[in-house]
Amino acid sequence: MDKNISRRSVLKILAAGVVATGVSGCKNTLGAATSTITTGTKPHRDNWHKTHNRVWLGKQYWANPMEDWRVVNGAAECITRGGNRSVHSLTHQIAHLDQAFTMSVQVSRLEQNSKDGGAGIRLGAKSELNEYRSNCFIQEGYDLGIKNNHLVLGNNTTPLVTPIDNHEITLSLTGMPQSGAMALELVASLSTSGSIIGTLAHLVPASELLGNVALVSNFSIASVTSQNVPEDKLGARYKFSNWSMQGEAFSVIDEQKFGPILWTMYSLSDTLSDEGFVMKLSAYTGPIGEQDNQQIELQVQRSNQWVSIDTQIIDHDGWLATFRIINWDETQDTPFRVVYREKHTDGTETPDIYSGNIKANPSGNKLRMAALTCQNDYGFPYEPVAQNVKKLHPDLVFFSGDQIYESHGGFGVIRTPDNLAILNYLRKFYQFGWSFKEVMRNQPPICLPDDHDVLQGNLWGEGGATMKNISKDPSASVLGGYIDSTRVINMVHKTTLNHHPDSYDPTPTNGISSYFSNMLYGGVGFAILADRQWKSGPERINVAVGETGQNENPLFYNPAFNPPGLDLLGKRQEDFLEKWSKDWRGHNLKAVLSQTVFAAISTHQPLPDRFLKYDFDSSGWPASARNRAIDAMRDSMALHICGDTHLGSLSQYGVNQQRDSNWAFCTPAISAGWPRWWKPDSMNMPHQNRPAHGLAETGEYKDTFGNKIYVYAVGNPEVGKSNNRYVKAHEKGSGFGFITFDSQKRTYTMDAYKFLVDVADGKASNQYPGWPVTIHQQENKGNNILG
Repeated sequence: MDKNISRRSVLKILAAGVVATGVSGCKNTLGAATSTITTGTKPHRDNWHKTHNRVWLGKQYWANPMEDWRVVNGAAECITRGGNRSVHSLTHQIAHLDQAFTMSVQVSRLEQNSKDGGAGIRLGAKSELNEYRSNCFIQEGYDLGIKNNHLVLGNNTTPLVTPIDNHEITLSLTGMPQSGAMALELVASLSTSGSIIGTLAHLVPASELLGNVALVSNFSIASVTSQNVPEDKLGARYKFSNWSMQGEAFSVIDEQKFGPILWTMYSLSDTLSDEGFVMKLSAYTGPIGEQDNQQIELQVQRSNQWVSIDTQIIDHDGWLATFRIINWDETQDTPFRVVYREKHTDGTETPDIYSGNIKANPSGNKLRMAALTCQNDYGFPYEPVAQNVKKLHPDLVFFSGDQIYESHGGFGVIRTPDNLAILNYLRKFYQFGWSFKEVMRNQPPICLPDDHDVLQGNLWGEGGATMKNISKDPSASVLGGYIDSTRVINMVHKTTLNHHPDSYDPTPTNGISSYFSNMLYGGVGFAILADRQWKSGPERINVAVGETGQNENPLFYNPAFNPPGLDLLGKRQEDFLEKWSKDWRGHNLKAVLSQTVFAAISTHQPLPDRFLKYDFDSSGWPASARNRAIDAMRDSMALHICGDTHLGSLSQYGVNQQRDSNWAFCTPAISAGWPRWWKPDSMNMPHQNRPAHGLAETGEYKDTFGNKIYVYAVGNPEVGKSNNRYVKAHEKGSGFGFITFDSQKRTYTMDAYKFLVDVADGKASNQYPGWPVTIHQQENKGNNILG
């Protein structure tokens, strides 16, 4: 489009109308399609007029929050009167400030209210990164539209000639570049007759318009995070249709679409049975409607031909389809694709294809695994970590928990009813897939749910018990049991675990699914555990979490906190772990994968000068149950790999004496939230046998529950102060771990990378002090070599 285009020419484009953009699938490659950036010379219009009624608005949009939006009779309808509900375009961003653009949308008010927050278009929605995914969660920008029978353009308003009432209003916007500024003109007209009922013009600094474009319901009312919103915090209710845009001011990247197939996760494991290697794969869609296609097809490439091998129905408790294929040929890479045929209301359908590669079972002596944990969304979309993991080409990726937090995306937590609670969880979970789908496309991920994944501040699962006295603990941070319903918890398990190898013992506990299992892959045996599901709650010993013990001597180990009868893993998992530890069929190296470290390797939180004696959330408590778990896995000589603490550490367990048991690598958080420090020296906690590297805060200690631990390395953070999310994550000790299993040498080599580095440049400063480290298998049974 000519940057000197006249307003008359722009209006002609709008008057001519725009055709719906066709829906196309991903390219049939083994990786993501290469991004093609164009400008908006071609007209673009939403596809809602051909979309069946449903929650999910479509692959070109991100809805905030998803649970508050629906496609209803060809329009995107906000079902609440809450403030700052928005729908962002994923494909179109304003990027070229010396070019013109046009945009239009039809708006209807569905419910009137004495307080009207307005409805219309938001320009210039951008984070400090101005990255399209992070931009989606910014609740401010340059707003324009209708409000209280006025036309609004930024801070300018004018009365409408005709009251809104039940009329459908067309908002038509033009933007013309003008010496570093943008001349905006907004016209409101009655959609049925075309009669103009209001016009406004304004000259805006062009830089204010950079970033995402969005539709917004109640743009002048702040969002609130409670389900029970006071009436004075609510506005009117609106729907939107026929959203169109065009112009060279737009950067258009079709590959930024997200869905209908959002991403996939798979596992491959030798069952040592007549089923051979079993491949399990889950494919995720957005929440589709009853009239939408309900099936996903799995195809593999054989002799350069795509062959269908299975079709599965989409489970609406999680909107995923899971495939289980026995006797998989593990000797070669197998290209795969999952196909979803999206049906439209006009009888047409559009295939969506998501492609990847099921890797051959690694047959060499080395297996390389990335290990990640805890992704607080202030660091979303965590691109430095995602890119660094891709550069390392791991054979396996481990997410140990907290793929989401309650605060993800704003708008709070919904507990009831179940259908809304599920949607509330899913749109947070989608941020995880959105960030790491390329890491999971071509290599198997193991993904565990932790406390925040079930939307709790802390989780002492009590064998699947229902939390009591919820009114005393609405954040689910201090009481035992699960706060959400069995259906919701099982849905969380499905979304994170359905692609895992089959559960060793799937018997539910109080209705909640059991997922602990073993996996044999790349010559390494993995035990996959649930740290929290059977763990005893702190009310068993009548303590106040975060308060009890603050006035005690740091060196006093209170025996009242370790009475008999408390659990960590529970008997079923302990029995499994003991049996697995002695089973060496098909491998000679083992690893235990779980949520967190079996010790309290933290002295201060959430500030570096606040000593917290007892962290009952750690798996150092209950101490006797912790010792039983270690006793059960000692014969495995397994490395314990875990996360959760927001503090990278490498340690060795002691039970009967120091350093008589397994090593544990607790990886740095992807994006550390609640900060923790390990500073025993500042508390004059006695230590012995500091490692040869001489780093402070290392050596043989007892934690505050009396557990014996040898701390070899720790990645203490700074206080995160930067306004840039990536710098802040780096300051707070974020990053990820990497483990190389060498089955020939029977060694484990561990790396702990910082957040904001380039792993390809090989700098020693990329890792936290004390890493990399290599230990021998025998050291996991107390035959210590490393000094």
